[in-house]
Amino acid sequence: MKKRKRMLNLFYIPALILILFFVVYPLLEAFRISFTQWNGYSQDYKYIGFSNYAKLFKDENFRTAFINTIIYGFGSTLLQNVFGLAYAVFLNSRFRGHSVVRTFIYLPAMISGLIMGYIIYFFVMYNHGVFNEIIGWFGAAPVDWMADGPRGVIIMTLINSWQFVGICMVIYLAGLQNVPQMYLEAAEIDGANSWQRFRHITFPLLLPSIASAVVLNLIGGLKLYDVIVALSGGGPGFTTHSLASYISNQYFKAQNAGYSAAVGIFTFFFIMIVANIFTRYFNKKEVEM
Repeated sequence: MKKRKRMLNLFYIPALILILFFVVYPLLEAFRISFTQWNGYSQDYKYIGFSNYAKLFKDENFRTAFINTIIYGFGSTLLQNVFGLAYAVFLNSRFRGHSVVRTFIYLPAMISGLIMGYIIYFFVMYNHGVFNEIIGWFGAAPVDWMADGPRGVIIMTLINSWQFVGICMVIYLAGLQNVPQMYLEAAEIDGANSWQRFRHITFPLLLPSIASAVVLNLIGGLKLYDVIVALSGGGPGFTTHSLASYISNQYFKAQNAGYSAAVGIFTFFFIMIVANIFTRYFNKKEVEM
């Protein structure tokens, strides 16, 4: 048995090598670069200590990107889970054609976020955009949808929520199908209505599914990048940037790789801390149940 276990452990080696080369090494390299003043191209590095990290607290554009990231992350997570759960409860009834509806809801998640952003661009663009064409039929003036930063943030939060709500739906459908029917039937016999059965039986038993959906959606929303690049590029100005898109902006446009790496390290630890807080919270709730 010991020899067999040693042989099985050899199968971990390819995965460990991939993790070392594509996760650990880039992270350590980014951490090193964050202490430098470097344009990202030349061979000359200038080590400046914690100056890039100190700059984070003085940079208004970083502050804007951080606030937007929180909106993208928590806003998308809330919408995806509320609508994902609603879709799952509705589709769990197995009415005629429910498989087609499931596919239709999940379909946007199969499209690249960048492609989705370019598709939506044709809806929100000022000249001959779909939305402006529609409101033009009613005599209204066209709207430059992405010209206002807060409105652009809301639009991209809605797009991200709509695109990935299908993932939540699938997770919740799996959870609903694992709820023992005998509990629901017993509650119905005792006189509990549909809402009471859902609140006191179905919802508590869905907690593992809720934990998975919330953490996955939260991580995805906090690192939102592709839709922003496709729709606004972070503009107007820096008003719609997320931390992920701001990293790209500082590296390639501002040619400030050291500061970009510092933003990246901050983003990594921020998402890790938030994900751990929610994971611990849901684990504690499961233990209490």
